[in-house]
Formats: sequence, C-alpha cells, structure tokens
Amino acid sequence: MRDLFKDYRADEKNSNWENIIKRETPLYQRDNDLRSEFERDYTRIIHSLGYRRLKHKTQVYFSPENDHICTRIEHVVHVESISYTIAKYLGLNTELTKAIATSHDIGHSPFGHEGEKILSEILMRDVGKRFWHEKNGLEFVDKIELLEDNKKNYQNMNLTYAVRDGIISHCGEIDENALKPRKEAINLEEYTMPNEYAPYTWEGCVVKIADKISYLGRDIEDAITMGILDEHLDELYKVLNNSEGKVINNTVIINDLIYDLCLNSTPEKGLCFSDEMFEKINKLKAFNYKYIYLSEQLRPCAEYYKLVLNRIYDTLKASYNNEEEMKKKYPRLIKDFYDWYMAYYDGKRNSKYKNKVIFEKENEKEFYQAIIYYIAGMTDNYAIKMYENIVRF
Repeated sequence: MRDLFKDYRADEKNSNWENIIKRETPLYQRDNDLRSEFERDYTRIIHSLGYRRLKHKTQVYFSPENDHICTRIEHVVHVESISYTIAKYLGLNTELTKAIATSHDIGHSPFGHEGEKILSEILMRDVGKRFWHEKNGLEFVDKIELLEDNKKNYQNMNLTYAVRDGIISHCGEIDENALKPRKEAINLEEYTMPNEYAPYTWEGCVVKIADKISYLGRDIEDAITMGILDEHLDELYKVLNNSEGKVINNTVIINDLIYDLCLNSTPEKGLCFSDEMFEKINKLKAFNYKYIYLSEQLRPCAEYYKLVLNRIYDTLKASYNNEEEMKKKYPRLIKDFYDWYMAYYDGKRNSKYKNKVIFEKENEKEFYQAIIYYIAGMTDNYAIKMYENIVRF
C-alpha cells in the first residue's frame, strides 16, 4: 500500500471537513445507528427508487436479449469497485467513493446518452435550458427523490456536500493527464455545463476517473460478445499492443488501467497515468466512438428513442390546463404523471409530503420542466409501456 494521499483524505483531520459533510438540514438521528455520514448517504441512495430503476436503463445497448450485457446499474457497480480499489491503495476515504460512485449516474434518462440528447433538445426548445445527466442527478437527489423518515413523512434525500459534488462533477473526459480537486466549496447550482469544475475532493476525482476506466473496458467486452467488433479485432489488438490470441476482456483492461494510475499518481502531480497508458486510453476512446457508439447498428435505436420520448412529452405537455380531458384519452400515463407531480406542486398535496415545493402549475415553463424530470426518471421499459399506452387503442 502506498497511502500517498492519506493526509488529503476526507476525514476529521481534513481542513475542509465541515464543508465536506455539510447537509442542508441535519438528518434525524437514531439511538442505535452505527453509520458514518457517508455510510448514511450510501444507504439513503440504495434505498431510493431512482437507484433501483437503474437496472432497467440502457448503458450502451438497448434491451439486449443476452442477460450478460451491461445495464446502467452494472456500470455503477463497476465504478464503485474500481474507485474502491484506487482509493484504498492511495489512502483515501473508501466510504465516500462508495457513496459517490453508487449515486453518480442516478440522473441518467432512459435510453442512455441518446435519451439524454433528446431530452436536452426538448428542454432547450421549450424552457431554454440544457438537460445533462450530471446536473439532473444533483437536482434529482436535492429536489425529486423522496425517502420516508421515521415519522412516515416523505422528505428530500439531503445528502452531504461531498457526495452531491461528486454527482455533478463526475463527468467530462480526462483530456489532460492529471486531475486534482478544486479548492472552493462553490454553490453547486452555479454549474452551467458538464466538466465546468473539478470535484471538490480527491475521492470525487477518483470516481471521475473510475467512471472512464469502467466504460472503456466493459463497452468493448459487450461489443465483442454481440459480434459488433468481429471485423475490427485486428485493429483493437494493435491499439492494446496485444498479440493476437491474448485475451481481451473487461477485467484485463481495467486491471492494467488501475495499476498504471496507482503507480503514477501523487498529490503533487495529481491522479494521472503514464504517458504510454494515457496515449492508449485516447486510442481506445477513439476506437470505441468509431466502432461502437457511432456504429450503424445503434442508429435505428436512436430513431426509436426519439419517437418514444417525444410522443410521451407531447402528450403530457398537452395536459397543461387540460388534465381531465387528457386523462380520458390516456388514463394510465396522465394519472401516473399527476400522482407524481402533486408531491412537488404548491397545492393541496398530502400532508405526508415534507419535501421542497418546486412547481407552480400556473407557470407553463415549470410544468414543462416537471415533465422532463418525470421522463428522465423512467426506465426504458416504463417509457415504452407509456408510449404503447398512447399509440394503442
């Protein structure tokens, strides 16, 4: 164990500790609770409905018949495992990396990054804002996801600053071979675009890199399994500097990347790879984009996603000031949406809801924003079911 970062870990000795564990309001306490602040965050995340829905959200491949192809929740588990290994070796707080990693993709829409692009187009057109899953993830844990407390009231998740920061700061390609945390505990609502700021903690930086390590290897393994790379394996061997016949799978790629990162990182240089490995990473990313993410096989899926999400959005949009009439036409979708919506609306809502009020029905743009939040929380399966509810008579 190198433990080179132990003096910078997120614990009581860290000069930023009060900022790191800060919550909007104190959590209720139990007499028999053994958990730390970050352990409480972790269990709050895994108990949330949003986390559970990740098992039915696309990572890269939509609705694969092969049960062994990666979904969003499996990607999250990989990121948690990778970040744990790195943080433990470097002497950082593994409880914090676990909480950040487990929640980092909770803001993802159905249908992966293609779904994200579609919702962003709609939101920009009707509200004048971009949709990006990191920002949505922060807004989700701050405003949308509700947990039942010990008095049977439903309240917001109220996570620590460090975990919330890790969610919104996790994305962005590592284009420069060094990553260090920022020094300021900024208001996280000031983010205007992905990758605008570095994470606030070293642990957040670890998760950000672990996210990239995870998808590079696993997306290749899945593409090989599905036969998408059959004609490009020779090129892949060259990128990896592997001799033909040597195994190419997720565990081999991940292990090489983790080992190189841990060997080369220092508090002075930041989290970084060797120049040779960093060059290989860039070649792998270029390979993945060319033959996987932009492949002809995935284009029909993108067209289907656009059809499904736009039809759901347009149907819900038409219910503004027209709820009862639309409910007669599309009872399942409209009822489900308004049941959800009333938990956040400043109206006669059930007294069990103690969460933030974030919508006023009289504000049309806020209503459209509410629809986007609602759709973003859907699983692939539920979105398709609601689409079929609209088009079938």
